[in-house]
Amino acid sequence: MARLVYSLGVSLDGYIEDPDGNIASVPGEDMHRIANEQAREAQALLYGRRMFELMEPYWTDVAGRQDEVPDVEAEFARAYVETPRIVFSDTLETVPDGVRLVRSADAHDEVERLKERPGGHLDLGGAELAASLFDLVDEVAMWVSPVVVGGGKRFFPEVRAEFTFVEARPLDGGLLYVRYER
Repeated sequence: MARLVYSLGVSLDGYIEDPDGNIASVPGEDMHRIANEQAREAQALLYGRRMFELMEPYWTDVAGRQDEVPDVEAEFARAYVETPRIVFSDTLETVPDGVRLVRSADAHDEVERLKERPGGHLDLGGAELAASLFDLVDEVAMWVSPVVVGGGKRFFPEVRAEFTFVEARPLDGGLLYVRYER
């Protein structure tokens, strides 16, 4: 049975974006290596529309010019384009080849079905999608940046949930990678 893993970068005060929509951190090489491993091991990458629109054009472009970027980024781009991607959206009409579109209303049923499949984990990105599926989340993985942004888009929805500590790794630039499971 596949595990649903919700992972994103987050500020010390729990936000994935500040009030202006800026992300909390830019990945260093050590952070990228962890993300590369997660992408390689995933059976699918699950995104909400906004996260998909951030990830898809950038990483498919990098995949097409791997000789021009650092090896760690080229490695992620390869894993990204080789892994099935599913975007949950009610506003997108079409998606590129290699991507499957599922309507948001069907997200819960689709993820329950995907979790029944054997294989790697399901990598969940996007705070709004994660909030709608939070009861199905088996694990959270966070890249905690040493910055307080004071508001914006929260990593966690406003629900109570209990998790057990799994791992913590210090990273370059004062970042901390932490994992918890239900």
